[in-house]
Amino acid sequence: MTTRQYARLLDDWLDLAGLDHTLFGTHSLRRTKVALIYKRTGNLRACQLLLGHTKLEMTVRELGVKLDYAQELSEQVDL
Repeated sequence: MTTRQYARLLDDWLDLAGLDHTLFGTHSLRRTKVALIYKRTGNLRACQLLLGHTKLEMTVRELGVKLDYAQELSEQVDL
C-alpha cells in the first residue's frame, strides 16, 4: 500500500466517522500513537526509535516533552 493509498483510506474513514479530514492526517495519527506509548511507558528512547528520529531533540519537540525531563529519561536508558 502506498502512502497516498493510505491517506485516501484514512480520509474515507474520517468521512464515515463524520470528522473533518482536514484536521487529521497520517502524520498526526503516527504522532498520536507514539505519544500514547510515551504517556504509558515514559520511554523516550523507544519513541525516538518508533518515529525514526536520529536526534532526541526532534522526538522531544514532536511529543511536546520538556527537554530537561527528556534528557533525564534518556539517561536512564542504556543503549
